Amino acid sequence: MEDLKINSTKDLKKEGKSFFWASFFLPKNSKIEAGNLYSICRYFDNKADEDKKDKTEFLLDSIKKIKENKNNHVYIFLSKNEINHEIFFDLITGLIKDQNQTKIKDLDELIQYSYYVAGTVGIMMSKIIGVKKKEAIPSAIDLGIAMQMTNIARDVYEDAQMHRIYLPSSWISNIDLDILSGKKKPNLEQNECISKATHKLIDLADKFYINGFSGLKYIPFKTRLAIFIAANVYRGIGIKIKSKGNYYVKERVHLNTFEKILITIKSIIFFFFIPILNYKYLKIRKTLPNEDI
Repeated sequence: MEDLKINSTKDLKKEGKSFFWASFFLPKNSKIEAGNLYSICRYFDNKADEDKKDKTEFLLDSIKKIKENKNNHVYIFLSKNEINHEIFFDLITGLIKDQNQTKIKDLDELIQYSYYVAGTVGIMMSKIIGVKKKEAIPSAIDLGIAMQMTNIARDVYEDAQMHRIYLPSSWISNIDLDILSGKKKPNLEQNECISKATHKLIDLADKFYINGFSGLKYIPFKTRLAIFIAANVYRGIGIKIKSKGNYYVKERVHLNTFEKILITIKSIIFFFFIPILNYKYLKIRKTLPNEDI
């Protein structure tokens, strides 16, 4: 962990393009801290996937070092932003799961995994943008889960090449890794099965986005718009995937600049109607680890 360098918006601009786009609507300090959080998360994510070797020992050792050394960069960052360290350790737990887990069994397991690797980020980000009320936590988690589900729907092919399948097995029972990774060509039925599972995941993500939007009222007004735009830009990726039709989309789907501008304009317009839209939080998942701390 000695090689950790916090590069603020540099890493965000390079690899977190959707959120970087929306970060222009954040106040300067929130933008810097959001970039720092992204930089830290990206560091551990890259380390976890480095050389395709099991990094469990490194990740467990990192938790130990953060706990024991108050001069550690991560410890300082978390404390400065009043982020409970256990939430960050949950994120590391998710990365540890990735070292040995190659297949998600069912929907409950998918939601729990998405909490570890992204719902935790939602909680940490909420602290950075000034959210104080505990009632906001479920919405922050669900927005992170929604974005992770979008990631999974977008990256089915790339994940399969890393021997990882995040679409629940119960949804694609007749599909194996060779088909998803492109080693074997899917037949018509298998192709349709993958497509349906991907679209099902995008539809489920939409429900989590709505839950995320229900928590916008807890976000300070000066940072609220940026989160709304970031969520809608990410949500737009899922919409674009579905627009491709009922076949297995292997290439990673991106939004071009025009599409982002269009979504941003629509978001700004809808933003002023949020009180009228009155998004409601719906219980669509079980309580997750450390959700109540």
